[in-house]
Amino acid sequence: MKGAKIIVIDDENIVGKMIKATFEKDGYHVETFLSAPPALARMKEEPFDVIITDLKMKGIDGMEVLRTVKKESPDTKVIMITAFASMDAAVEAVRGKVDDFFPKPFKIKDLKACIERLLGG
Repeated sequence: MKGAKIIVIDDENIVGKMIKATFEKDGYHVETFLSAPPALARMKEEPFDVIITDLKMKGIDGMEVLRTVKKESPDTKVIMITAFASMDAAVEAVRGKVDDFFPKPFKIKDLKACIERLLGG
């Protein structure tokens, strides 16, 4: 699904930059945010196909992003990434209907394969 729209929310700027550079080369439209509030506001303006969100962030964390996205845009896929991967966090994310969960550091090729699978491409 080239041309699909992706939002990346991660308080580490390098993560968003890496994902944006990689996926835009493949024809995706990627917008990056360092915190959740502006990303959630952007989602209200137009639909996105995939949200990639960090779990641990100041203010609104990844679990809150997941709940909000699934409530307001149930067809949007949510991928959670975290440097704090614990079984409890994974279980909570799965209960929240996360579409996939990646501990950091992750391989970009694995993230690509996941997005292609989620988008049916």
